[in-house]
Amino acid sequence: MLTKTALNDTNLTVSRLCYGTNMLGWMLDQGKSNAILDTFAGLGGNFIDTARSYGDWIPDAPIGASERAVGAWLKTRNRDDFVIATKGGFFDMRVGDYRNRVTPEDIAADLAQSQDHLGIETIDLYFLHTDNPESPVEPIIDAMIAHREAGRIRHFGASNWAAERITAANAYAASLGKQGFVASETFWGLAVPDAAAAAQQGYVHYYEGEYESLHAGGLPIVAYAAQSGGYFSKLAAGSVGELLAARYVNPANARRLAVVQSLAAKHGASINEIALSYMLSQPNQTIAIFGGSSPEQVAESAKADAIRLTAEELEALRTA
Repeated sequence: MLTKTALNDTNLTVSRLCYGTNMLGWMLDQGKSNAILDTFAGLGGNFIDTARSYGDWIPDAPIGASERAVGAWLKTRNRDDFVIATKGGFFDMRVGDYRNRVTPEDIAADLAQSQDHLGIETIDLYFLHTDNPESPVEPIIDAMIAHREAGRIRHFGASNWAAERITAANAYAASLGKQGFVASETFWGLAVPDAAAAAQQGYVHYYEGEYESLHAGGLPIVAYAAQSGGYFSKLAAGSVGELLAARYVNPANARRLAVVQSLAAKHGASINEIALSYMLSQPNQTIAIFGGSSPEQVAESAKADAIRLTAEELEALRTA
């Protein structure tokens, strides 16, 4: 069964592998979505990540397709058995609204829609999907605290926020005697990205070189792109696509692949399992969001939870 951990400074106990649902409800219909979520739950997984915007890039998909798929599945389950995370404040792609929507008014609208799509009154962990760096942190945090105190959310976190903005936001919350962001959903995986290419694809604020101090100070990192898009498996198979190549092809990752292959042989594991176990073996609390378009892929990725890399193995991967 998947290992669970108490998320630092919260009342949430979550599986260290979190299933990311960005394919549900549009690429995968409800039946396939249910089969995947059933498999994840059967393996002991209880942490599910979605977003108000997931699926809105498909014009004929229902608004909030991923949240709706998760919500429909939740109706077949005991709600209290699962920790549901979703995100708001992103662009409204359905209506072509690409202004910065991290405002109290837009957050309130997105949160209400997420509650409706998911069919739940209280969202366990609500992430702001992006930041509004032109806005001071105070009105944003005031709004999030108000939603928490009204019972709409249990905790809130930051996604794609600069580390210094998270620090400022949490300092302000502390000055009020309140809790601020309890986690950062951050771009991080074993593969070292090309920052410019990654940013063009929407991947910003990579973990390394920015978040280490926050992480060491106790802020959990919920890592997205934790499998690096399957880059190492695809590189070994010679099947890296154009977008993935632009994001990750560099000499550092070629060296890391050699270490991954050596560790896979040593542990009797797949390349993907080693890449995921790198995240799960970090010394500071790290939750890895993983994907999978079939129950078989979910079950395969879940095997990574049983592998514990040593400090020496982590260092070999990091310094390759």
